[in-house]
Amino acid sequence: MKLYSFPTSSASYRVRIVLHLKRVPFETATVSLPDKEQRQAAYLKINPQHRVPSLELDDGTILTQSLAIIDYLEQMHPEPPVYPSDPVTRARSLAVALIIASEIQPLNNSSVTEYVRDTCGMDQAGTDRWMADFMRAGFAAIEQLIDGSHYAFGLEPSIADVCLVPQVFNAHRHKVDISDFPKINAVTDVATAHPAFAKAHPSVQPSTA
Repeated sequence: MKLYSFPTSSASYRVRIVLHLKRVPFETATVSLPDKEQRQAAYLKINPQHRVPSLELDDGTILTQSLAIIDYLEQMHPEPPVYPSDPVTRARSLAVALIIASEIQPLNNSSVTEYVRDTCGMDQAGTDRWMADFMRAGFAAIEQLIDGSHYAFGLEPSIADVCLVPQVFNAHRHKVDISDFPKINAVTDVATAHPAFAKAHPSVQPSTA
């Protein structure tokens, strides 16, 4: 199994966390986003959306989109689960994951911020404020939604934590102040101490270019 990934890609980070949580062996193929390798012909045959992650299965099948990949891994490797068994907690955990994956993180993508800056004519400071406003609005909602008792929802990591930790990393990387979200920060501290989350951290990936 091969994961096409980039260390600081938060979508790739999510998948790495789940692979490590479920102890699924995989190799990493680093796709350099700064060098635009995701737009080269060889990678477009793997993922026509020009994005990471992509997961190549042992039979050559390619899966794309982080939440779809995670859903596949949940089906094929159900232990430990990342979807809570209680239907209400599962729905709440998925809601947090979707706020991040569908509403916050896409606006951090370099293709989006470069378009806002270069095509729409916003300067870099304005682009940074634009991104930070959307990021903080999403975090404000999540702060109210999670119970923060240990992980986002209870004593075991869930899909909410899998998505939240990389987005907090993004916030720090983009110098967005989130110090006023105590539950999010407490949950992140707990989760990042988990061995699977630690192994998935961008700083310990094969390439940090």
